Order: sequence, then C-alpha cells, then structure tokens
Amino acid sequence: MFRFEDPIYLWLLLLIPLLAILFYIQLRKKNKSLRAFGEIELLRKLSPTVSKYRPHVKFWLLQSALALIIVMLARPQMGAKISKEKREGIETIIALDISNSMLAEDVVPSRLEKSKLMVENLVDHFQNDKIGLIVFAGEAFVQLPITSDYVSAKMFLQEIDPSLIESQGTDIGRALELSMHSFTQDNKAGKAIVVITDGEDHEGEAEQMAREAEKRGIRVFILGIGSPQGSPIPTKDGGYLKDNSGNTVMTSLNENMCRKVAEAGKGIYLHVDNSSIAEERLDKELAKMQKGDITSVVYSDFDEQFQAVGLLIILLLMIEVFVLESKNPITQRWNLFKKRQ
Repeated sequence: MFRFEDPIYLWLLLLIPLLAILFYIQLRKKNKSLRAFGEIELLRKLSPTVSKYRPHVKFWLLQSALALIIVMLARPQMGAKISKEKREGIETIIALDISNSMLAEDVVPSRLEKSKLMVENLVDHFQNDKIGLIVFAGEAFVQLPITSDYVSAKMFLQEIDPSLIESQGTDIGRALELSMHSFTQDNKAGKAIVVITDGEDHEGEAEQMAREAEKRGIRVFILGIGSPQGSPIPTKDGGYLKDNSGNTVMTSLNENMCRKVAEAGKGIYLHVDNSSIAEERLDKELAKMQKGDITSVVYSDFDEQFQAVGLLIILLLMIEVFVLESKNPITQRWNLFKKRQ
C-alpha cells in the first residue's frame, strides 16, 4: 500500500502551473521585444547559435525536479507488510437517507449535513470496530462495504449527496434489508443498524424488516432528524421545491413512523436536533453491545521511498546543467561541414 506521511505538502504542486504561466508570459514579452528589432526569422538567421527549444527543455527539467522535491517533502511510503489482526469490537451499518427532503434546513446546516457530521463523530469514537455505509431514497445501495478502514469511511461519507440516487422516496424497508445482508458472516460480534432519516417512508415494509433484523440478533437504532413542524426543501437555484400547483413543498419529521419501526425491531428511537444529545446517547448504547473477534487487514512496516525520488531529482538537475541554452557548437560545425559537402 502506498501513502504519503505528510500529504499537506502536496498542495505546493500548485506552484508548477503558476510558474509555467509566468514563464510563458515572460517568453511572450521577450518575443515582443525582439519583434521591435526586426523579423523573427531574420533574427534567428543572424543568431544561429540561439536555440528555440532548449530554454523550454531546461525550464521543464527544473519544473520536474521541483515537483519531485515537493513529493519528497510529502514523504512517500510503501507498506511492505500486510497482516491480519484480531480485535474485539462490534459491526455497525449506517443507513443514511439521502432523499431530497434531507436537504431541509430545520437542522443546522441541513438534515443531510448534520447526519454526515454525526456519522463522522461516531467513526472518531470507534477503535476496534467495523463500519459500513448504505445510502437510500427510493432504492438503496452500498456506499462502503463493512470495513475497519476509518479513513475510507470518512472519504466515502463526504461524497454522499441526493444526486447519487435518481429514484426519490424513502424506502427504509429496503435499506434495512440491504443492511442485514452487509454484515460479516459467522461473526459473534454485536451487530447494529443505525438508520438516519426524516421518516417519510413512502414504500412500506420498514416494520417487517425491523422485526426480521431483531430475529437475527441485530439491534436497530432509528435516528429521526428534522422538525415535526416542517420545513421547505431548498433547490440549487436558491429557491424552494414546489409541487405541480406551485405551492412550496413542506417536509416534516415523521416521528410516529420512526417510533413504530424502532418498536417493531425492539430497538431505540432517538430524535436528532441541533444538540448532541442523540449522538451521545447512541455512543453509549453502542458501547454496551457485545464485543466479538473482528479480523482487520493492517498495512505495517511502511518504508520511506524518498531515496528513489532523490536520485531522480539529482538526475534531472544534472541533465539540466548539461543542456545548454545555445545550440551545441560541435553540432553546428558538423551541420556546416555537411552543407559544404
């Protein structure tokens, strides 16, 4: 596995295109100044040793060396060893509602963004546990298979957006069904499904799937997010979603449905608002669950790879030194000799 120990230095790579722009601006000014003395082709004939392409070659050799220096600062490393470790933990599947109603802003900054922040904080509290991500609206699919790679979990979490699913609606039943089949098989570790939704279940079967999860020994947590009073749904153009009659669509948290699903699965319903109460309660409930053996793939013994990068830098700088801006006089004499022949 390849990684950078200090990836923040890679932002310095933005200097490369900036320097290239400055170089070509300067080159353009130089050509403009030369035109003031006469025709470019005539000047080239009067200056036979001046090379048109060598300054470009030297510049890009230096640019390449600079880019590699920045890469070296970021400390490239290679994982030389892969090991499997057994740890004590639980498995949690997060089923996140990404229907358009989750864009409502009755929870700051929005229902969806608040949900993502909650999941990120939940991942930060995990140590030896596994997590998986499922997104759903009118249908459901696995965003991230169950894993102990928390960095990937956060990365995939940031990519979640309502545009991932074209079919609108809120099929909690399908999300629960898919979640049940996403756990590691033959594992005695405690298993939990955390559904984060505003409860607008348009498809049904949520209670039935919650009962099925309970039979399999899976705890179901329903986190209802939003306000029961309702809120409009923002659109990309700065307005609010309207129905066919031109009326603003209001979306409300359906707490009654959320409670019924939680009760059907003998689980817990938590209301998410602008406070962190629901998040803290969920952390405590997950901490109570039975820990079991969890196998995790771990990359270890990361070796520094800067030596190879350093050799490339030295090689590029040596080539740059030997490449002259003017044409090689030996080559010039040889070409002149051939013309006389």
